[in-house]
Amino acid sequence: MSIEPVPLEARLLSSLQQVDADSWNGLTGTDYPFLRHEFLLALEQSGCTRADSGWQPCHVTVYREGRLIALMPLYLKSHSYGEYVFDWGWADAWQRHGLSYYPKLVTAIPFTPATGPRLCFAAGEDEATCTLALVQAVKQLAEEQQLSSWHLLFPTEKESALVESLQTSTRLGSQFHWFNQGYACFDDFLATFNSRKRKSLKRERRRVQDQGIGLEVMEGGDIRESDWERFYHFYQLTYAKRSGHGGYLNREFFQQIGDSLPEHCVMVMAYDGSEPIAGSLCFRSADTLFGRYWGCIRELDCLHFEAFYYQGIEYCIRHGLERFDPGAQGEHKIQRGFTPIITRSNHWIADPQFAHAIEDFTERENRHTESYIEQASSYLPFRQDNS
Repeated sequence: MSIEPVPLEARLLSSLQQVDADSWNGLTGTDYPFLRHEFLLALEQSGCTRADSGWQPCHVTVYREGRLIALMPLYLKSHSYGEYVFDWGWADAWQRHGLSYYPKLVTAIPFTPATGPRLCFAAGEDEATCTLALVQAVKQLAEEQQLSSWHLLFPTEKESALVESLQTSTRLGSQFHWFNQGYACFDDFLATFNSRKRKSLKRERRRVQDQGIGLEVMEGGDIRESDWERFYHFYQLTYAKRSGHGGYLNREFFQQIGDSLPEHCVMVMAYDGSEPIAGSLCFRSADTLFGRYWGCIRELDCLHFEAFYYQGIEYCIRHGLERFDPGAQGEHKIQRGFTPIITRSNHWIADPQFAHAIEDFTERENRHTESYIEQASSYLPFRQDNS
């Protein structure tokens, strides 16, 4: 006698408070900081992700007989800010045809272009079956609310492949990451550079020293409340200077993650004498440092390179981390030893005609991206001979 499979039940969560942290983290794990219940809840409770910010939570969970077996973060978006996979041109195309691109559905870590898990499963579950249940829930929501599309941003390569067969287009992007080749110290890393690039980088570091700037690296509970307050001030001023607004994140968010996720936090504070003038905030996993936020009250020559990139590299070497992901964009990272890498996103478009156009666009763009990665790699500073 055959046994009928137990049906799966998909539920949408309008708040992380509808699922307890242990259940959520039991599927996501606790190593990758940005998908932890504590991180996403801090975004929500601080007001950074809610309907009036354009990031309305509607996370997808899948249950079998009342047991959580799969989940995926999901947001209803009324704009494309804070995503780092740019689709403004797509929105314009919808508008030109008299249609609305927004709202749309986005599976991403808000304001965080860091590749990592997006589809999470309980141990022993069939990942293809669970993926289908998650995606079907998304498509049903899109149909019920007449939404234009669903976008999966910065998934792992495996996750991207899982959803590629479910009527999604894969879009390639690029970033620049540093990889630890077993270096014993920063000079060990510099020894892999050609002579000209090595001298240039040493000059940058020396320039910071010559300006009398001191640096302090702090982790977890060593980061004081006053440090969080100063860092937020730097962050807000720098965002306002660059974009005219105070940044996507607020004081409450930084305070909450300092309390709830200290084991993931790494802060570098720069001082001119005894005066704090700049800071960078990173998060770490067991093998990766994620450079996320930077701010300053004074722009000093080479200070950003030192406090953000070089201190990050030194931290990775000191702690045996394999990789430093410093965030989106920035070709200036190449000459400083950051290797061009591929990032991925997947896109499901409800309208068949637009879906065909997007598929054609991504195929052409992907060829260009792959060519760009190859060309950019030729500018890396590493020695090709005995130079």
